[in-house]
Parts: sequence; C-alpha cells; structure tokens
Amino acid sequence: MEKAILISLCLVITSTAWSQEQAPTPKWQGKFEQLDQMLPTPNSYRSSSGAPGAEYWQQRADYVINVELNDENQSITGAETITYYNNAPEDLKYLWLQLDQNLYADGSMTRKAAGGTIRDSIPAKMIATTTNSFDFKGGYTIKSVNDGADKALPYTINYTMMRVDLPQPLKKGEKFTFKVEWSYNVNDMMMIGGRGGMEYFPEDGNYIYFIAQWFPRMCVFDDYEGWQNKQFLGAGEFALTFGNYRVRITVPSDHIVGASGWLQNPKDVLTKDQIDRFEKARKTFDQPVFVVTEEEAKKKEKERSKKKSTWEFSAENVRDFAFSSSRKYIWDAMAVKNGNGTPLAQSLYPKEGFALWSKESTKAIKNTLDVYSARTIDYPYPTAYSCNWVGGGMEYPMISFNGGRPAKDGTFSERTLTRTVSVIVHEVGHNYFPMIINSDERQCTWMDEGLNSFLEKETMRERYPKLDHTGNTPKGIVSFMKGDKSIMRPVMAMSDNQGRSFGPNGYSKPAAALTLLRETVMGPELFDKAFKEYATRWAFKHPKPSDFFRTLEDASAVDLDWFWRGWFYTTDHVDLTVDEVKWYKVKSSVVDPEKKNVKVKQGDLAAKTKKDKQVDFSGGPQEFTVINTPDNEYRDFRNRLDDNVIRQKLEGKNLYEVTLKNSGGLVSPVIIEWTFKDGSKELERIPAEVWRNNEYEVKKVFVKDKEVINIVIDPNLETADVNVNDNVFPKKPAENKFEQIKKGNN
Repeated sequence: MEKAILISLCLVITSTAWSQEQAPTPKWQGKFEQLDQMLPTPNSYRSSSGAPGAEYWQQRADYVINVELNDENQSITGAETITYYNNAPEDLKYLWLQLDQNLYADGSMTRKAAGGTIRDSIPAKMIATTTNSFDFKGGYTIKSVNDGADKALPYTINYTMMRVDLPQPLKKGEKFTFKVEWSYNVNDMMMIGGRGGMEYFPEDGNYIYFIAQWFPRMCVFDDYEGWQNKQFLGAGEFALTFGNYRVRITVPSDHIVGASGWLQNPKDVLTKDQIDRFEKARKTFDQPVFVVTEEEAKKKEKERSKKKSTWEFSAENVRDFAFSSSRKYIWDAMAVKNGNGTPLAQSLYPKEGFALWSKESTKAIKNTLDVYSARTIDYPYPTAYSCNWVGGGMEYPMISFNGGRPAKDGTFSERTLTRTVSVIVHEVGHNYFPMIINSDERQCTWMDEGLNSFLEKETMRERYPKLDHTGNTPKGIVSFMKGDKSIMRPVMAMSDNQGRSFGPNGYSKPAAALTLLRETVMGPELFDKAFKEYATRWAFKHPKPSDFFRTLEDASAVDLDWFWRGWFYTTDHVDLTVDEVKWYKVKSSVVDPEKKNVKVKQGDLAAKTKKDKQVDFSGGPQEFTVINTPDNEYRDFRNRLDDNVIRQKLEGKNLYEVTLKNSGGLVSPVIIEWTFKDGSKELERIPAEVWRNNEYEVKKVFVKDKEVINIVIDPNLETADVNVNDNVFPKKPAENKFEQIKKGNN
C-alpha cells in the first residue's frame, strides 16, 4: 500500500508515547551480540538457515464466487463456495474468516478505538470523520453460512472476524466445503476513505469502483501462531491463504472490468473490435495498444446502458482477489517478455487521467516486472493491471489501484510525474511482496512495504534516473531518524501499534536500511544473491522476519545481527563524529639495532605531544620514535623481525590517528573521504565491526603517502547520519565545507 492512502483511512489514528522508564545508558550494550535469543528457535518447519524446513506446511483455500455490482445503489451482493484444505498436523474444530467490511460498521472496534481532536475553524470533512457524521451504513450483512449440502453451520461474528464451527473436526489431509452469502454498501472514498470503495464524478454522473476486501476470506492458520485472527483496525493489513479462484462478476454491460486473474469469456463481454485489439496487444511488446479508446469511453459515459453482463475470471495460486469496474475506463495493454512468459501489462483509467496515464502507466508496469523479476523470481501470473484512482495506492494480486492525475488542462509537473510513476511501480511491485512472497501484513508491515519500497527505489534508479526519488534512501530518512524518540517505535513493532512511526517504519526506514545494506555493508553482488535467495525460498509461502534475517546471512556469509538489532529492534540513529585527528611522522634518526636495551621512559611521547585538542593541521606533524622490538615481545619465538625494514617502510609516510565517536547509538560502517594537498581524493570504507570492542569511541591509525588537508565522514550521505556538520576535519570551517560537499552531491 502506498503510504499516502493512510490519510484517507476512515479512522483518525492518534498515537501516544510508547513510554518506558529509561535506565542510564550502560557503557556496553552488546550491539554486536547475536540475535539468537530474540529469534524463534529453528525447527522442522523453519530451518536455522532461514529456509522452509523439511516438514514445512501451509493451508489452502479455493473459492468459487458469484457477485453483482449494483450501479444504482452502489452495493455488492455475493455468494461464495469455499473449499478449505487442512495440511496442518492437527485437527481443526472451527475455521476463522475475515470480515474486513465490518471496519465501517456502526459500533466497530475501529470506530470505538479511534482518537481525535477538536479545534476552532476545523474543516467540516475533518470533524465529520472524527465524529462519524457521514450518512453511510457500512459493514456486512451475512445472509447465510451453510455446508456443502446447504445445511446451516453455526457461526459467531466478532467485529472483523467470523468463526464457523465445523460439524466434526477437520483432520490433517482432509478438506471441507461450505458456502457464505453476503452483501454490503460500497463506501465513497471521498468521504470515508479506505483501501477500496468508489469514486463519483459529478460532471458526468458516473462511478469508478475499486472492489477490495469484498468477500469473507479465510484467515491464515500456520505453524507460527495458529490462527492469525487479530482484528482488522485499519492500519495492519492482511494475512491470507493461497488458493485458486473462479469469479463471476455481474456489472452494467457497458462497464470494463479488470481483476485478479485472466478473463475467461471475452466473447461474452467485449465487442469484436475490442477482442481484435486485445489479441494484438498480447503480441505487441514496444508500445501499448488501445483496447478501449478515449472516444469510446466518453460515448459510454453519456449512454449509460441498463443491461447487464457477467465477466468471468480465473486465478490460480493467489492469496486474494480484487476487481475494478467502470464505464468510464479507457483500456490499453502491452505484452512483456519476462523469463519464459509474456504477461500482459494492462492499464485502466478515465479520461481525467488520459494525458498522463496513456504515456506512463503501462510502461511503468513493464519496468516494474523487469527489475523486480531480475531481483526475485520471474513473474508467474498472466497479467498485471494498473487502475487509476484518486487515492494513494493499494495492491492485490495482478491488480493495483494507483493515484496520480494531470491537471484539468492535461498538463502535469515533474513532481506529479514522479509521484504517479513511483506509486504505480510500488503497487505493481506488491505482486512480489506480499502477493507471492507472502508475509503477514497484520503483524509486520515492513516485510512487504519495506522490501517493496526498496525495490521501488531500485526500479526508479534504474529506469527513471532523471526523476528525483530519494525518499527511500538513507539520505531521505534522516529527518525521521533524528525525531522525537518518545513517540517513535522500532521497525519490529506491530503494524497497528506504530502510531506516527507507521509510514517511516513500514516503508522508508527499512528501504533505507536495505539500501545501506546493499551499497555499503554487503556490496551489491552479495546482497543481490542473498535477496534473490530469500525470494526464491519463500515464493508462494509464508515467511517471517527471522526467515529473512537468517537467509540473508546464510546466503552471504556476512554477520548481520548487529545490523538487524540496531535498525529493526531499536530507535537509535546514526551520529558519528570526527572528534580529533592527530598527524604523525616517524623520526628519521634510526636507533642502533645492536643496542638491545634502549630505554624509553613510558609516556615520553604523550608528554612531548600533549597540547589542546587539535582542530586542524596547522601545527604540522608530530614526530615519534620507533625503537627496536624488546625481546619480551617475542615470548618464546626464536626468529626475529628486521626492525629497520619496518622503519624504512614508514619513513616519509604520514600517519593519522583518527578519533571517532558514536553518539547516536546505532553502530555504522565508517566511510572516509581523504583530500590530499595535491587535490586528489581517496574513499576508504571501514566495516561497522570497528565498533565491536567500544561502541562509543574508536581510535584508528591510517598511513598515507600524501599529506592530508581534509577528512569527511560519509561524504555521499550513505549511512543516514543525522548530523553531518561534525563529520569534517579540520573543524573550522567544517560546516561550510560539508555544505559544499552536500551541494555537490545534490
């Protein structure tokens, strides 16, 4: 889900401080200790390597659904037959289903738990949302719940969850078929918001419908926590079971429908010309083909057919099903070469979006499938839709609803272009996370949104390099990282408990962390192989955070426990400081190697060089003496070093003792840019393990052939350091120097 949609949720979420008594900061916090005791114990279902275990299992649910969209009163009426397969090593006495539309019902937990404030001159829409003053009756009406023989089954509704009691326990390897009939009113997204609904166009009196979370859906039952039946409160999304779908959708006959699946009956719902264009699109790879033109859509807006048609779709091995329907839709499509397949990229949009969407949407689908497949697995489904709506963005298997439109005169700014393209990339990208690599969104937002935001950023970097898109990078996350810790949550906090941290923690912070991991900690080659291994292992399965953490380490041989601990389990930030730099040279005089007992009084060098803390190189280098190695340094070794050779290697060299401090708490790699007197530069990378023995201060000696005139830590803003003004030496004019560097990077 694109984070802008959070603004339009039907509830007002307010956060309170996640307060806990803070103990004094210890001198050692174990930032490099392993995560063993924080992660679940590996077992036969989930292995210690992060791969599915030898006895891994998961459930399956198949659906046959008949649904009708009423364009006169904006309602949905449906009937479904669910076949549930129990692959668990235990009997099930009841089944749990999600009733997501009950989010909008009167008296829902969401409404009761929502906060809000009142102020003078408050907009009417805002106070209406806070006080639930809209005239809308939402939530499901459940008509019946029957078994396969149409015998009523006992059921209990608890807000957004429905428990169906079975006539007898469902044993391992058995399946159970039952039926549910229901109806509900479709919410107006302008008033109530939400992850689906309708948009009304008063100019022509027509609607676009975005029908999602629309049928009672099976909850996940897994090895990790049994039934995932935590209530749907609006922020935490969904945990869903894979299965096969056969869906018949009845709509006005002049509507165009896009859905999670492949159209089975084109001859029943399309004209001959549309079928011919559709078939041409399936063989066209260089540019989109219009299946429904703008002129045809405008004509249908005025005629408004009263007849009905039924569109039938089939989808295999998907975790959900959604559709969009409107007579306003313009439709273009283009084939995409992807592995051994040729999925069809399809876009649906009204005339209000034509100037922008006809140029960018279908192309963005192709770019997304190209980049994501290279980083994960080949796209396994036959199609991917992008449908234009007025919200931020929302995703479902094979179909996504994406915001962004030009101005009324058809013009659009670069900012609108960037936002529109990035939203489409993000939502289409969700086909991989979590639609294929199927994490639990109700618990861990970052496992789908964060990983997806990272690949969104990578797609924008590779395919749209001229567009400014830095929000999911270390540079872009700095303002959040240095924010108020009293209201900040760790990334690992559950979705509904994130408060104001929801957007950054779900999207940009984990995306920035993965960028840092790829570019700075692991390197692109190791990271890409490990990330692809995770996607391959967990495609069409239900991974957990520990599976991701363990797989990336297992596939790379890089110990990342310090990284997960700091970036995902704490609210620490990066704030490194170049505290002091001392410049040394070895004295040219050579101590006679035959004199075995040269005595140098302890502390002589310190006494000779003691002065105020150095803030620049104006005092020149301090000289020091290299004496012969005393015999006691060799212990019982009989052989000896040639001390003169060591002195000769250091003769004329510039030695710099750099003192680094970590005041942000988050340990980080150290990236040093050295600028030499002759104008040349050198970039040096020090791994985060430099902090393993002292998490707050490190002294390190560097040997350089040339004289250094300037040192900058993190010159390219790779590490999300929240205060770069203390990253420069000489100290003055440090701020001006770094401001010049930042301007150069921009």
